[in-house]
Amino acid sequence: MAILKIARMGHPILRRTAEPVADPRAPEIHRLVRDMLETMEDAGGTGLAAPQVHVPLRVVVFFVATGRAAAEDAAGFDDKGADDSVSEAARNGAGAGRAVPLTILINPEIEVLDPALSLGPEACLSVPGLVGQVPRPRRIRHRGLTLEGERLEREAAGFHARVVLHECDHLDGVLYPQRMTDLSLLSFAEEALRHAAAVLPEAAQETQQETPSNSEVLEAP
Repeated sequence: MAILKIARMGHPILRRTAEPVADPRAPEIHRLVRDMLETMEDAGGTGLAAPQVHVPLRVVVFFVATGRAAAEDAAGFDDKGADDSVSEAARNGAGAGRAVPLTILINPEIEVLDPALSLGPEACLSVPGLVGQVPRPRRIRHRGLTLEGERLEREAAGFHARVVLHECDHLDGVLYPQRMTDLSLLSFAEEALRHAAAVLPEAAQETQQETPSNSEVLEAP
């Protein structure tokens, strides 16, 4: 395995549309995923897309840790009133406030289930040192292939949905600042933490445990 160099905003690879993977079971794809996982762990991220490591293929990896899922609930994500047709699988691990295991998605597709937008902070390993408030759909369905070539489909809400949307944007050459509707809400992560501490000391202390400059996506609203 190897730790790969992460492309930063301004590199042409981040503006490209990534190509589909022909065979998820190919050894080079397995090697790429292993390197992406090691790179993500080294950088302290919660997600990574292949274009971020200079490979223009439609591959993303991500997870949602228990602490971040809990932070989502504490920050006020309200799952009440959601569509009653939400699957049992979504309620048992893919919804708001729940941890999501390490997931590898190849050739992912996204379907928006709830078009209502939720504003929340995001950071990116390819946009180091900054954090912005980004509007995202509250609930989605994502599907794709595993490394074994099997279909994987989940419904996602809250932070889980935000992570998937953020990573899949990379596959289409989109960085989170391009999704922002108010660029006055783009700031240096250190300043955001400093001023959050002045207004909400307890919330800031929780946020500081997940340094924005080292996190791919911050806690959801």
